[in-house]
Amino acid sequence: MTGSCLWTAGLLLLAVYAKVAVLASDGDAVFIREFTLIRRDHLSEEPLHDSSQKPEDPSSRTARSEEDRDTLWDAWGSWSECSRSCGGGASYSLRRCLSSKTCEGQNIKYRTCSNVDCPPDAGDFRAQQCSAHADVRYQGEFHEWLPVYNDPDNPCSLKCKAKGSDLMVELAPKVLDGTRCYTESLDMCISGICQIVGCDHELGSTAKEDNCGICNGDGSSCRLVRGHYKSQHASGKTEDTVVVIPYKSRLVRLVLKGPDHLYVESKTLQGVKSELVLDKSGQYHLENTTLEFQKFLDKEVLRITGPLGADFTVKVHFVSGADSMVQYIYYQPIIHRWRETDFFPCSVTCGGGYQLTSAECFDLRSGRVVVDQYCQYYPENVKPKPRLQECNMEPCLDSDGYKEIMPYDLYHPLPRWESSPWTACSTSCSGGIQSRSVSCVEEDMQGNITPTEEWKCLYSTKTAILQPCNDFDCPTWLAQEWSPCTVTCGQGLRYRVVLCIDHRGLHAGGCNPTTKPHIKEECLVTVPCYKSIDTLPVEAKPVWHKQAIQLEEEVTVTEEPTFISGPWQPCSRTCGIGTQQRTIKCQVLLSFSQTVADLPDDECEGDKPSSSQPCYRTPCSGELGHGGESREGEEEEGKMLQREELHDWEYEGFTECSESCGGGVQEAVIICLNKQTREAVDQNLCVSSRRPPQLLQDCKTHPCPPRWETGEWSSCSTTCGVGLMTRTVACTHRPSRDSNHTAVLRDADCQKPKPSPVQACNRFDCPPMWNTHDWGQCSQTCGGGVQKRRLLCKQRLADGSILELPDTFCPSRSPANQQPCGKQDCPPQWVTTDWSQCSVTCGNGVQTLQAVCKKQGKNGRYLAIDSKNCSMMIRPIRIRPCFLRHCKNLLKPDTTILAQRRVYIQWRKGKKIQLVVGGYAYLLPWTTVVLRCPTRHFRKGHIHWLKEGRPLVNLPHLSIKPQGYVKIQQVRSSDAGIYTCIAGQVREHFVLQIIGSKQKLSVPQSWLLESGHNKAGRSGVTSLEGRFQELPMPLNQYDNLVERLLELKGSVHDEEYLADKPQSSEKNRSTPEDERPSKDFVMPVMLIVDSHRLDEIMHNLSEGLGGPRGEQLITQLLSELTMLQGETNESTLHPPESAESSTQGPFLHKPSIKAHTSRGRSPVIIQRPKKVGVVPQSEMIVYVGGLVLLQKPVVNLELRCEALGDPQPSITWTKNGKQLHFSSRVGLLSTGSLRIRSPGKGDEGLYTCTARNRLGSTSLSSWLQVASGKGRTCVHSNNMGGSGPACFERTNSSQSAQLCQGQACPLRWRVDAWSPCSVTCGGGSQSRTVRCMKGAEGSSQEVQSRYCLVAGRRPSNTRLCNILPCARWATTSWGLCHGQCVGPSLATQHRYVYCQETNGTKVPSRMCFGLRRPSSLKNCTTEACALHWHVGLWTQCTATCGRHGFQSRQVTCKHHRTGKATREHHCMWRPRPPSWRRCNILSCGRAGECQDSTRYCEKVQQLELCPLPQFKSRCCYSCRNT
Repeated sequence: MTGSCLWTAGLLLLAVYAKVAVLASDGDAVFIREFTLIRRDHLSEEPLHDSSQKPEDPSSRTARSEEDRDTLWDAWGSWSECSRSCGGGASYSLRRCLSSKTCEGQNIKYRTCSNVDCPPDAGDFRAQQCSAHADVRYQGEFHEWLPVYNDPDNPCSLKCKAKGSDLMVELAPKVLDGTRCYTESLDMCISGICQIVGCDHELGSTAKEDNCGICNGDGSSCRLVRGHYKSQHASGKTEDTVVVIPYKSRLVRLVLKGPDHLYVESKTLQGVKSELVLDKSGQYHLENTTLEFQKFLDKEVLRITGPLGADFTVKVHFVSGADSMVQYIYYQPIIHRWRETDFFPCSVTCGGGYQLTSAECFDLRSGRVVVDQYCQYYPENVKPKPRLQECNMEPCLDSDGYKEIMPYDLYHPLPRWESSPWTACSTSCSGGIQSRSVSCVEEDMQGNITPTEEWKCLYSTKTAILQPCNDFDCPTWLAQEWSPCTVTCGQGLRYRVVLCIDHRGLHAGGCNPTTKPHIKEECLVTVPCYKSIDTLPVEAKPVWHKQAIQLEEEVTVTEEPTFISGPWQPCSRTCGIGTQQRTIKCQVLLSFSQTVADLPDDECEGDKPSSSQPCYRTPCSGELGHGGESREGEEEEGKMLQREELHDWEYEGFTECSESCGGGVQEAVIICLNKQTREAVDQNLCVSSRRPPQLLQDCKTHPCPPRWETGEWSSCSTTCGVGLMTRTVACTHRPSRDSNHTAVLRDADCQKPKPSPVQACNRFDCPPMWNTHDWGQCSQTCGGGVQKRRLLCKQRLADGSILELPDTFCPSRSPANQQPCGKQDCPPQWVTTDWSQCSVTCGNGVQTLQAVCKKQGKNGRYLAIDSKNCSMMIRPIRIRPCFLRHCKNLLKPDTTILAQRRVYIQWRKGKKIQLVVGGYAYLLPWTTVVLRCPTRHFRKGHIHWLKEGRPLVNLPHLSIKPQGYVKIQQVRSSDAGIYTCIAGQVREHFVLQIIGSKQKLSVPQSWLLESGHNKAGRSGVTSLEGRFQELPMPLNQYDNLVERLLELKGSVHDEEYLADKPQSSEKNRSTPEDERPSKDFVMPVMLIVDSHRLDEIMHNLSEGLGGPRGEQLITQLLSELTMLQGETNESTLHPPESAESSTQGPFLHKPSIKAHTSRGRSPVIIQRPKKVGVVPQSEMIVYVGGLVLLQKPVVNLELRCEALGDPQPSITWTKNGKQLHFSSRVGLLSTGSLRIRSPGKGDEGLYTCTARNRLGSTSLSSWLQVASGKGRTCVHSNNMGGSGPACFERTNSSQSAQLCQGQACPLRWRVDAWSPCSVTCGGGSQSRTVRCMKGAEGSSQEVQSRYCLVAGRRPSNTRLCNILPCARWATTSWGLCHGQCVGPSLATQHRYVYCQETNGTKVPSRMCFGLRRPSSLKNCTTEACALHWHVGLWTQCTATCGRHGFQSRQVTCKHHRTGKATREHHCMWRPRPPSWRRCNILSCGRAGECQDSTRYCEKVQQLELCPLPQFKSRCCYSCRNT
């Protein structure tokens, strides 16, 4: 390090040490807080300075708040500059105590700033502070210091460690403000104290990031994934995949236990793959992600804080030995999220409507919108509700007495939710659910209600489709008090009443019988009972006595609810089998009241006794058996009698109906019945011969309602990964059971719900499979080529998502990724060979390029074939000049400049403009220009350039290239003028004008002075004119015409190209266009027109530019230039290698459409500049595309139109824009040419030939003019090869000369008023009557037109009208005034400008071409731009002399009124004042003088630094005694 560098570092070290200094003995380190910020080799543009040295700026102090007024504190001052420019720093604000007493509270407060990430190469902030001490000796040696992080005792001290040793030193008690306390925390050190910083970068904030990395988040944007993996060594693999962790995952932790080893593969979203081998413990970096790896003897641990910068595939490499286990856990981001869409289109175009937003499912990984099912898969995602707003509130316009009635006005309500009635409740009590259907409907003006899309009703909450019902308690059993025990001694019973009580407190049914509490239980009275010995129970008596007792015993009422039977009624029949009835009641004896109470039947336990039974007295026929019959006969007769009388056939109801509707049948059920028990018994007990006949009856005769008819399910659409099965579902109706006709009805006619026509199937993950992309283009269209496609290994999961996997997951046999194509033979074509020899041995000659007919074979090689095979194709013929050597005894050819008499008008911004000398140019400012001077027989390196008659010199933006051309970068007003190219003895001029500049070109002063010295017998004016004879035209001849063309342009930058705009920087002068023309019409960058064409226009506009004829001519010129100069601009922007272009031969007029790359070819029309020779004088044959001027009568006029194309184009002709009507005099030849017999004045007009095929069309026009009369007539021509206006002489006829002589000729032309235009727009025609009148006014009479030829040219009787297109420019309303600030209180506001037809339909912008386009940008006044640069006071210079002193000041962008600081780019409309500067740049005296040159010499003495040469030289006087 040199002495000056050492001094600079040491001086700057001292300059800031005035505030914080540590006096140390020899060898101790010195810490300066601002050292790293102002070192010479780290000097920034705006160095920070000590705030204590900056004088107080009164304007920077804010007004005192209400709280401050109650205290002794002044208001807080402005915030200081940030301590760091990135990575998070600190800024402070001060206030002062207004009292001599002590004020309570702090006089300083802090806030965070510059909370943006530093660039990767910025380095660590703490490490920078340690490295700043590398050039300060410690213990007599220099060290390279490394930072020591995470000091638990004092994290805000600067502890550093010497590299290569164990030396650890505290170099400073405090680190710089903004230094992180710990590496894994946002907490920062401020004034030596660790301050808490939340994730919102606010001091003292406790905000924390959730596991998903969202500050103050709730953890809903990610989900926890955990799992384990066990290696399988027996599988024979050498490696295996543990887990694939997707992009943006966080908090990854993997632990491997076992002998195997981990490694990581990554794959970015762009498909770039990388691999990372983890061979030792430490930190690794992969795809901007830090990985921490720890390797132990028996396990490996991998931690990744994240977020991951790519998809990470963690793999395991097998090592022989036991299997390993891997456990992993990470937080995976939910990549599918809901996001709100823009508003839908308005429901109406006028009259007031509404529009809604919706929500769409967005894939954060691919940046695309996907189907909603992806977002519905995550329950954490909550779909945002739609928002509604009004739109198109302007009233509808009346049109032809009809006012369009738009929907949704005051008399027509918005769509609404319509609901069906609630269904029955699912349960009768204890809370059920009932549902209904809800649909969106709208009502028209007649009250008809029709269903519509649901999104129209989403402005209001959808009514509920489910609601709870019957939420009252179910009936429950309620038990009454127990009765007293039924006995007075011993064991007895007691009873209670149990009632079923509902929610209203009433006794009702509905309780569950199985849960009914018991109504009796045993009870014990603790009094012993004494029984008589004689008393025996019924069971102790003989059996016959028991039966007798039971027959006679009557059941009596007890204290337990019991069924009590009444006596049997008499038998219903006196003979045979009958029935008898009795009453059965459930009764209980209430012992405490000794009364009998009737209860419901369900209160009694057990089966209820029968209330009827069969009875039999005597047979109804026959006699009883006599006593002589045996007992066996009586028993047999009794059995037969019992069979006949006790069992019989009976009908018992009917079977279910065979149909549910539409008419069915049901059959009567026959059973064998026991007449006594009334129960069905075995049918064998009844006599089969007495079985009644079968009975049938009709049932369910009402017609069937419409019903859903479903078809069979189709097979699943996929074999895995969730597919769909479909079936047909239709609403059908069958009039009757016998009918074969089934009608299909609307879905609304059938009962809801409709069966689903689709259902999911095969919901399980697919195995990994190869996914093939489409085949790419064939490398060759014929002759054999190759096409390729892309293969990816993908797996479709059960949720429908597709996961991209490594190729090793898919089957080893992959599909082919390339295949042959283009096998068909190539057609023959002309193939060019080498150039032929030069036609001459010396001088200028020509060379031709030969062509051979060849055919491409399958191997790609060309084989020569007979040229007849290429006869259908155009044979290329190319000629180029050649020169071998100079011919002897020949004069050296003269030098010539290939000037072009053209006028260039820049139409829109372009990157680079190519110009050629000899003409004019009107250019937009800030355009790069190349001005060329093509020459013959002259070296381009010897070309000289002049401007305004003086030699042209190189400037920062203007340079003369060795190739002889001039290049001007971003041309400006000062570049306007006359440029002269000098090549030997010849010279050419070029006039350059800047559009928008108010400056008019004038004759240079140097030329005027030169002309005064060269009088030589001629006047000064004559000399001056002679000097300017080389100029092509007067300087400002076309200015007015070009200005009118630019006005018709309708530019969107009416005020942006002003070259002399005050107080505007170069950045603001050139603004990119805010709108581009539509794709189907590209405006040319440059309009190029021959100067003679503009001379014609100027000649015909001699009556003034303001007339209607002038407007028509200018508009017609503008249309020609913009629609037909696409290729001209291409050559202007990118000129050919040779500036010499031949004008001989046919000119191919190409249409302004894109060329097709297929075998077909769009039409082109051959334009030949000359008439066809060798034809009879009575005939005239010309090619379309030029002026057709008939100076004398001809018999036949043929307009030839030769067109080429594949397929062969068809030819059509129009006249004045209308379809040409053919007749016997005007006809179409077989070649497509137009023949006019005996053409006259009535045939004048614009004839257009259009060639059209399926690939496109092109047109070319000619103007036909028929001469008559006397005088000179000039007609415009769009012939590209013409050299000027075509003029001819008119002669009088002899008859007209005889009719009228002298000045007082009474003959004159009389014209009537023009008729209305045939169309309102788009180009029409008008006509008027022109008559030749003889005699004075009032007594004139009409004569033949030929007599008026002496009165002048016959006025035209037709003219074009309404040539503007049937469209107009339309604009939206101006937007808010919130654009970029461009001046004091001045901003920009925008609006949308578009072209539309009269019916309101939007059309391409080219349809409005020619109409003045409204501006889409204007300035507006806003208080938000009332901003200005506010500068503080300069700090004290850091040196009193020398070259190293500087001082700084604070520069901020503030609001005029509020004084609030804002971002600096809002004030960039005015140059930013400098914030630092050099100072005291004075000599520090002669070498012999000894004086101090810095104000820190006192500190140098205190620190005993005088022995060091670098300090002693600057503090010579203070160190003189050391």
